[in-house]
Amino acid sequence: MAKGSNSISKTAVWILLGLLILGLGGFGATNLSGTIRTVGSVGDKYIDIDDYARTLQQEIQAVSRQTGSQLTFAQAQAVGLDQAVLAQLVRARALDHEAAEMGLSVGDETLRDEILNIPAFQGLDGSFDRDAYSFALRNSGRSEAEFEAQLRDEVARSLLQAAIMSGVSMPEVYARTLVDFLGETRDFTWVRLGQADLAEPLPTPDDATLRAYYEANLGDYEMPETKRITYAALLPDMILDSMEIDEATLRAEYEAAAEEFNKPERRLVERLVYLDEAAAERAVAQLEVDGTTFETLVEERGLDLGDVDMGDVSRLELDAAGEAVFGAEVGDVVGPLPSSLGPALFRVNGVLPAQSTSFEDASGMLRTRLARDAARRQVDVLASEFDDLLAGGATLEELDAETDMAIGTIDWFTAQGEGIAAYDSFHEAARRLSEDDFPEIISLDDGGIFAMRLEETLPPRPAPYEDAIENVRANWEATQTEERLTAQAEAALPALTGGESFAEQGLDAILEIDLDRSAFVQGTPPAFMPAVFEMEVGDVRIIPSFGSVLMVRLDKITAVETNDEVTTETQALSAEIGQSVATELFSLFGEDVVLRAGPQINQRALDAVHVNFP
Repeated sequence: MAKGSNSISKTAVWILLGLLILGLGGFGATNLSGTIRTVGSVGDKYIDIDDYARTLQQEIQAVSRQTGSQLTFAQAQAVGLDQAVLAQLVRARALDHEAAEMGLSVGDETLRDEILNIPAFQGLDGSFDRDAYSFALRNSGRSEAEFEAQLRDEVARSLLQAAIMSGVSMPEVYARTLVDFLGETRDFTWVRLGQADLAEPLPTPDDATLRAYYEANLGDYEMPETKRITYAALLPDMILDSMEIDEATLRAEYEAAAEEFNKPERRLVERLVYLDEAAAERAVAQLEVDGTTFETLVEERGLDLGDVDMGDVSRLELDAAGEAVFGAEVGDVVGPLPSSLGPALFRVNGVLPAQSTSFEDASGMLRTRLARDAARRQVDVLASEFDDLLAGGATLEELDAETDMAIGTIDWFTAQGEGIAAYDSFHEAARRLSEDDFPEIISLDDGGIFAMRLEETLPPRPAPYEDAIENVRANWEATQTEERLTAQAEAALPALTGGESFAEQGLDAILEIDLDRSAFVQGTPPAFMPAVFEMEVGDVRIIPSFGSVLMVRLDKITAVETNDEVTTETQALSAEIGQSVATELFSLFGEDVVLRAGPQINQRALDAVHVNFP
């Protein structure tokens, strides 16, 4: 009996392995034919051509699964995936070479244990299956000797990596320094001084003053690189008036949209469902006798009003409850009444009267709707005709003169989003446009079309003074305000540093308590908190904030206390930093090993692999 069971087990393993091999496509299950067996060497170690092909195939499939679409080899090459795989194998073989140079290896017993623990070589009962082992290696194109040599190298490489990384640890004082730095908090008092706090109002600047400020700060008014574009466009609305819609078509559309123009009376309703009629009756009694509210009943069920809100419903949507609900007044609670979920109480919160729009009243809107649809179709038909005209040598100006297309110009830059530049397709076409491009018809999102021509590209340049005047005026006022407020704040600095309160200086200050370095104080610039953490207790600092000034005094520094939580956090951080340093150290070691091993890559072998990929 035991023998028969073992035979069945092995047969099942063979069947499963057979299905596995059939399912494996590409390089994972077959080896490359030909006389080339390696794609290169690293020291005295070779990079097997099948290993490279198999690893590359696996990486392509992994990326394909992540993106949800099959990655072609051309796309893989474009993103450097083939080079990344080659670098990975070169690094691994360089480490193998280094381990061999050091005399680092593993014994047969260790190798045996590694093989026995590989799930692919185990039978259904979890034990090592010799037949499965031989079958899997034979179908992957490797002999047992080749596989065991490769596995021996991998284990030795792991030992080398462990030897380097396990000896790296960071002093706990380093982690504790970071914890102290990040965990310290500050108490401080601060106040904002704005234009309203000026001792004297700002003078009105004359044109000479503003021009001088503009010239001194030209960099603040620089315009981005701009493309001067001539375009011809045809939008559906431009030919709307020429679309003729007869009355029969209008009436057919009106009939088709009957529900839109003739809406029955509706109610805003809340529905509270109960498990049975008796429970619903008890709830009604509470409303009538105890004076309980509908809201209380909802809360007793562990619900809120949003859970019982049905929105606006018609009489028919309420089925058997419709007659009673539509006969109730706003605010009434009716029931128990049947519902699809069981007996329920209904509360009426509002009445939406029936709406009826006659054909005569709806015809204007329907005409516009149908005309716009017709215009889109007409533009779609004209697009091919206009594209042929452009291909035949017609200019945008000729399209403007001879067709319904209208010509225009625009100074386009990346942030431009007005007029026709608000269309995504125009934005993308303008971004790609060059002086060598010929105009062609491009579709817009709303059914319109356009064609464009680049006249010139203007480099980054200061905006003309006349165009920037409003910004110049605002910036001048902000600068003057900041300078004058800074002078006022400096006058109050000695008293505040000497211990006077902000209130004694007539300032309405804000107190902040226990804020750490990551805190953000509303209404302050990014440099505010770093400046606070540079201060000593009692220091008062003036911080500019473009058009205003902040005054801050540091009141208290609270250090991180030592407790179990901080100790645990410090230890965890120390371990994390140690692991990070160990990883970087091993990475540097790997780079050095590769350089010393002197990789030699056979490009012909790589090309032979690549041609097998779709």
